[in-house]
Amino acid sequence: MFDFGRAIVITGHYGSGKTNIAVNLAIDLAEKGEHVCVVDLDIVNPYFRTADFEELFKSRGIRLAASRFANTNLDIPSLCIDMEALLDNYRVILDVGGDDSGALALGQYAALLSARSCDMLYVVNKYRFLTHTPYEAVELLRDIEQASGIKATGIVNCSNLGKSTSAKDVESSRDFAAQCAEAAGVPVVFTAARRELNMNDVYSVDIYVRPFWEERPDN
Repeated sequence: MFDFGRAIVITGHYGSGKTNIAVNLAIDLAEKGEHVCVVDLDIVNPYFRTADFEELFKSRGIRLAASRFANTNLDIPSLCIDMEALLDNYRVILDVGGDDSGALALGQYAALLSARSCDMLYVVNKYRFLTHTPYEAVELLRDIEQASGIKATGIVNCSNLGKSTSAKDVESSRDFAAQCAEAAGVPVVFTAARRELNMNDVYSVDIYVRPFWEERPDN
């Protein structure tokens, strides 16, 4: 497993795959015996958020901290989270809303997270609209850093085309991720790929986050 800090912030553009990365990391850390808490800071997009996985997390012994209005018809950015207490008792994974608008919610915890051991991972998807070039991807990262007050420590390559993604598509994205990392001045931490692709030198993930028109697997 990766050597991350006490807090792991997952951010990126809409559709980059960041929420699925957050869910997989939480499950993997819990399976290794860690006490894990996922903080749903995605108060922008109501369709793909870690608050949707409350039952899955419960079954794996993972705590979920989310807005008390999550998954209701009142999608209000109301957060009552004692972040200091969570950091004292859990390995904390924060799933942050897409782009700089979502990162504003993270900013209220910037000083506390910076005082602790914190990694902010920026998830990129070469095939996602509006981040087709490394320049576009890093420009968005700078906006997120400015809005949140936290600097990224690594790039996660989650380039995918949904269900049609092939191993060749993943391999073809590695140069893109490397260019993003070089421009951002941080390393590529890992490339993620669907487990069934059976690829070497990747972080194999299960797909928990699916479009709302697809039925989610029963986990």
